[in-house]
Amino acid sequence: MAGNADHAVDYAAGMLMAPTSLADWLIVAPSLITIIGGASLVMLRYQAKWHGYLSCLYLAALVIVDALLLSRVMAEGPITMTMGRWLPPFGITLVVDALGGLMALIAAIVALAVCVYSLADISVTSTRFGFYPALLWMMTGITGSFLTGDIFNLYVWFEVMLISSFGLLIVDGERIQLDGAMKYAVLNLMATTLFLVTTGYLYGAVGSLNMADIAMRLRAMPEGAAPMGTIATLYLLAFSMKAAAFPVNFWLPASYHTPKIVVSAIFAGLLTKVGVYALIRTLVLVMPEGRDLLSDLIAWIAALTMIVGAIGALAQNDVRRTFGFLVVGGIGSSMVGVAVGTQDAITGAILYAVNSILVMTALYLAFGILMRKNGGKYNLSDLGGGYKASSWLSILFLALVFAASGLPPFSGFWPKMVLVESSLKEGYGWLAFSILLSGFITTIAMGRVWAHAFWRGGPIGTPDGRDAAPLYTLSEIVRRRVFVPVVALVAMIVYIGVYPSPVFSVSQYGAATLLKPDQYFDAVFGPVKEQKKERSEALAAEGHSLNDAKEHGTTQKSEGAH
Repeated sequence: MAGNADHAVDYAAGMLMAPTSLADWLIVAPSLITIIGGASLVMLRYQAKWHGYLSCLYLAALVIVDALLLSRVMAEGPITMTMGRWLPPFGITLVVDALGGLMALIAAIVALAVCVYSLADISVTSTRFGFYPALLWMMTGITGSFLTGDIFNLYVWFEVMLISSFGLLIVDGERIQLDGAMKYAVLNLMATTLFLVTTGYLYGAVGSLNMADIAMRLRAMPEGAAPMGTIATLYLLAFSMKAAAFPVNFWLPASYHTPKIVVSAIFAGLLTKVGVYALIRTLVLVMPEGRDLLSDLIAWIAALTMIVGAIGALAQNDVRRTFGFLVVGGIGSSMVGVAVGTQDAITGAILYAVNSILVMTALYLAFGILMRKNGGKYNLSDLGGGYKASSWLSILFLALVFAASGLPPFSGFWPKMVLVESSLKEGYGWLAFSILLSGFITTIAMGRVWAHAFWRGGPIGTPDGRDAAPLYTLSEIVRRRVFVPVVALVAMIVYIGVYPSPVFSVSQYGAATLLKPDQYFDAVFGPVKEQKKERSEALAAEGHSLNDAKEHGTTQKSEGAH
């Protein structure tokens, strides 16, 4: 149907008219890199030998882009881009603030480390079955979750992440992998379904899906005008299931030990942290009234999650299941920050999430090296001789034990100190005690693993290791591929422990943005206000010109009549 020139459409009423700067396109670059990267690998399915190298190249580009985004946020404040140039809140808005930028950068670094390690661990068959495209597309979902400003779009990224993770879980098609995938899939699908239903409930109550718009509307509503207690509780349940918090944590230790060690590493490092991130984003930024109502319940969930995770780790003989329970315990520590709710507490929660991403990924990868040396053994009773086989590996693993336990001078010490201090300040002495108790039990559990795997000479029954079978020696190329990522992650853990100021500053800024979100709101709606102001001024000037023209015409008529 042809347009009518007499009835021109005023696009300024519904769309952003200002041109998008080149720097703003960086916001969509992370998603484009991983989506296009995964698609290109699918097209190169029969060139499997290039998949790993190309994936590392794509993930290195992702690290660079995320680093540029975070540096810009720290210099300028939160940055946004609305898809299709629709005016917020109608268009899907991507928002990069300090919290999202930091989480996206750490996630990209960990994914790159796992990808480098996978060059020695993933077979050609697994590559042809789609390991690397699934890895890149899972990073699409993870990064998108960290950078979206739309709560329904967060659900969409969850689904992208979950579908890709299902593929990674069953990439080899082994029976134990299918069993673990079923346990993983059922509860996670229940969590995402509950997330979707709750989002529909929230939309019905507030009338918006944009996080900034929802937060502003809720703050303007009279108290009790919307059922925020119910909605916040449903979100708490959905994201607790995703994060594996007590009492819906049983699926994680039952599934994370079944896939290849590189898959377990990235799952342990990233997937549950997306649940924690979503919990922080929704309850602290979007609906603080709901967080206030649920603070005591969240505190109890956090304490029980920490204690159950630590005791579960101590009770295991399978080291991979031990690590699974450590992941659960770490989720409890991050939830302490949500429960307490102060800026220091939220800062501690963000710091602990960063620490857990690095430590848990490195632990799985380091243990994977030992498994390569001992022929694939993972039960404590079958381990031993690790120090004799590789003194460097034993030192790296011991550093990770200290970091996981929250001991100095490693990255795990600072978040636990901040969380204990903030808990005591707000009268949660019992919660501070739970943090310290879980750390003590974790130290025993992880010390037990290190003693059995490295300090002991051989498996149970071996007198001082004299009769133990020698561990395998790795080739030079395999050694480089597996040790380089572990050394890099441990170096980051030590650096943050010794010099925490940079990460602490970013985390503190992220917490401040969540609790006092004026900058966040301005980033989302600032261009809208500016455009409306310019449009009003233009209309006023146009109206003034018309009045002048009419007056000028009237004057001319009067002179002609005269």
